[in-house]
Amino acid sequence: MKRLTHVALVAMLLPCGLLHSAGVKPVVDARPIPPDEGTAGVWQALKRLHTRASVLMIVAHPDDEDGGTLAYESRGVGARVSLLTLDRGEGGANVMSSDYWDALGLVRTEELLQAGRYYGLDAQYFTSMADYGFSKSLNEALGQWGHDRVLEQAVRVVRTVRPLVICSVFVGGPTDGHGQHATAGLMAQEVFKAAGDPKMFPDQIKEGLLPWSPVKTYARVPFFRVSEKGMYDYANHTWGPVGVTNHVTGKWEEGKPSVTVSIPIGSYDQMMGETYVQVSREGLGFQRSQNGGPSVPLSGMQMSDYHRFGTTLDAKTKEESFFDGVDTSLTGIADFAGAQGASSSLRVSLSAINDLVEKAIAAFSAEKPATIAPYLAKGKLGVEKLIGEVEKSDLPSETKYDVLHELRVKDRQFNDALVAALQISLNADVTQAGKDDPMMAMFRGAATTFQMATPGLSFPVKIHLYQSAVPSLAVKSLKVVGTSGKDWNVTGGVSTPSQAKAGEAIETIYSVKVPEDEPFTRPYFTRDGLQNAFYEIAPGAPRNKPLSPYPLQAEAQLDYEGATINLASVVQVVSRVNGPGLLRYPMPVGPALAVSLSPSAGVVPLGSKATTITVRVHNNVKGAANPSVRLDVPSGWSVEPKTIPIHFAQEGEEQSVSFAVSPNVTEGAKYTVTAVASLDGKDYREGYITTGYLGLRPYFLYSPAQYAAIGTDVKMAQDEHIAYIEGSGDDVPAALEQIGVHVSYLSAQDLAGGDLQKYDAIVLGVRAYAVRPDLIANNARLLQYVEKGGVVIVQYNTPEYDHNYGPYPYAMTGDPEEVTDEKSVVKILDPRNPVFNWPNKITEKDFDGWIEERGSKFLQSWDSHYSPLLETHDAGQPEQKGGLVYARYGKGVYIYNAYAFYRELPLGVPGAFRLFANMLSLPKNPEIH
Repeated sequence: MKRLTHVALVAMLLPCGLLHSAGVKPVVDARPIPPDEGTAGVWQALKRLHTRASVLMIVAHPDDEDGGTLAYESRGVGARVSLLTLDRGEGGANVMSSDYWDALGLVRTEELLQAGRYYGLDAQYFTSMADYGFSKSLNEALGQWGHDRVLEQAVRVVRTVRPLVICSVFVGGPTDGHGQHATAGLMAQEVFKAAGDPKMFPDQIKEGLLPWSPVKTYARVPFFRVSEKGMYDYANHTWGPVGVTNHVTGKWEEGKPSVTVSIPIGSYDQMMGETYVQVSREGLGFQRSQNGGPSVPLSGMQMSDYHRFGTTLDAKTKEESFFDGVDTSLTGIADFAGAQGASSSLRVSLSAINDLVEKAIAAFSAEKPATIAPYLAKGKLGVEKLIGEVEKSDLPSETKYDVLHELRVKDRQFNDALVAALQISLNADVTQAGKDDPMMAMFRGAATTFQMATPGLSFPVKIHLYQSAVPSLAVKSLKVVGTSGKDWNVTGGVSTPSQAKAGEAIETIYSVKVPEDEPFTRPYFTRDGLQNAFYEIAPGAPRNKPLSPYPLQAEAQLDYEGATINLASVVQVVSRVNGPGLLRYPMPVGPALAVSLSPSAGVVPLGSKATTITVRVHNNVKGAANPSVRLDVPSGWSVEPKTIPIHFAQEGEEQSVSFAVSPNVTEGAKYTVTAVASLDGKDYREGYITTGYLGLRPYFLYSPAQYAAIGTDVKMAQDEHIAYIEGSGDDVPAALEQIGVHVSYLSAQDLAGGDLQKYDAIVLGVRAYAVRPDLIANNARLLQYVEKGGVVIVQYNTPEYDHNYGPYPYAMTGDPEEVTDEKSVVKILDPRNPVFNWPNKITEKDFDGWIEERGSKFLQSWDSHYSPLLETHDAGQPEQKGGLVYARYGKGVYIYNAYAFYRELPLGVPGAFRLFANMLSLPKNPEIH
């Protein structure tokens, strides 16, 4: 194996995009969370200094993680804890907004990053896999993703993190209940051997990422439903033998996995004032798109049980911790040198550093945490001296690599401990020149700023540096830097004091100009379509990171008793919102104009004489702007007018303009319309959506300003008045505009006392019963509406709907069925039903081309007044007839629908439009009158 130069080692050991301030991780969030503030933060920093314990957990989706175990290991044990999540949850549900697919993946990424702060994670990683929807078997997931593709990235992360212990929530088999879950369990066991094998993925080694062999691998003990039939396989709905496959040994282990170690996640932490599972549940509560908000349990002992699947040690059958039998002391770093002479001198130096940590622990005072800072400064200087000695030593390159990795982790941890003990804070905000009023800022905070920078923009940035623990700290440097490698023009800050005095904030203003070629703040991973189960990674992008680094950050270097303390903080934009108040989010860079067409996909009915296409333009120019907008249409189409001017008075404005388009389509043919906005000689052909919801850090999903349409033979009853009860968020109403349906949204007041009978049909948005208490309160009025002749169409709901809200009894159960194979055969059970015959003749061909799934939350049983209309099922699954049930009630019709129209309509699936149009047309269907 080739020897590595000092430069190569440094480059590999510094995280991608963090090459400033000696590798310190920049603070992304403007404020720390309570468990990391004050003396609690200092005490946990000391725990981390006193051990080299490390663990990597591997899961499939955001919210799969065992947060209690992560928090216990990080905040209780002091271990360096990382999390690898295979995908970003793109195929899941969303109870907070209408973000789905890749937009939902960004939402759930941001949610998991917030949760990880509470878990105490050192770092988070993702693979390039995308959640393509529910997968019922391991083989299906591996078929979609590719076994070696997933393993290569899991190995890359293990070789980057170099953890002592690997663990997973899943065992890699049918009991994991989801093929993607099982893949995570499989990877957690396979990387245990693969990451240390130099024959596995040698290209990584050529890059300089050396092999690493963890000491143990665990999985949480699964819940087995066992009876005289054996073990129930939830994925395949079958009974089989009780046991699991040990993927480390390749052997079948009969019986339920034994409990090797029980993690006491319910332990109470005196410094934090809560249990580890409580602080983890606070973090889990940030994953609101899945769970709607936090649910923190009361204090009480709780254990999380794990089974050990592999070890390189002669380990005991029953253990007290993940690290039983492992030397996790600082002096244990010397073991990398083996029996070589260098091991002895290395151990002596490490022992001296460890003594300083123990003196800091013994001298720790909750009232005066800064009293331990001298020990921490000496410890940091000792580590940095040792790093220099190791770099110059004759140790083999592999040994040097491992030792330096551990020492650089300790250097960063000493740095973090000094920041905590000295209570130093560094913040950086975009500001407004000449508008800061110190008195008003005291009461109201910073002034509202622009929300997105654009190439070529100049603006001021204010850095705020503060410490209150010691009389003064020498300020070695204070600056603003770009992270992309582009040439940011930064001036100012010349009057920065040389000393940061206790209780006296240093505030310095810099003038910053965005480079003309600065890349936009956007995902570094993209895919051409939802049919792709993994992303393509942009050249030169950070591999396996959650997101690219934000474009601009402040950096500071301070001196304390000879030790250099590094800080970095991402520059924030500021806004004020009624309710939450002042909000700070990392400053993004984006285009001067963002152009979008909504929806981005759909259908053009055959014979359409004219249609209206609306273009929305968002202005990021700081001030007035006068762009023009045009449409590029397919050959044979015509558009009027040719261009439309727009006049923006200020930044942040949005305007919509409409074009009259005369299409010329044939059935099944595909067409693309592109919107173009022109300003100052530049054309803008893409736009972005800001994903997320109030309170979640926003991110930006870009897409071409295009409308991809399919010529479709779809008809709709004329002059219908359709109402919509919004649920957790979907894009169905916008999609329906394409077939001439303009919905009226029903408010709580409308449901309680409005005239419902004026509507021909009322559609319930997805998960409406979960998020609309007014709907539950007025459900009787909805049934009265049906009884008097109305049509109600209930879209996908989860088990909150299992309360007989329909006109007749039904049962969904707490674990309702779903059909995940979008190609599963769909049978029409009652071809004579009006739903299938007017105004469009529905056949089984209308279920071709569906994307991601057939449907979810099928009814299990129903009263005889309901008629099941369709049947479909996955391979090995019993027939599912509860996905579309139809009932006459009085003069009207009530429909429960579990089929995924909320996915298919916005994606432009022709058959979905035809069937939904028939349901909406029922009030005027001659067969029921």
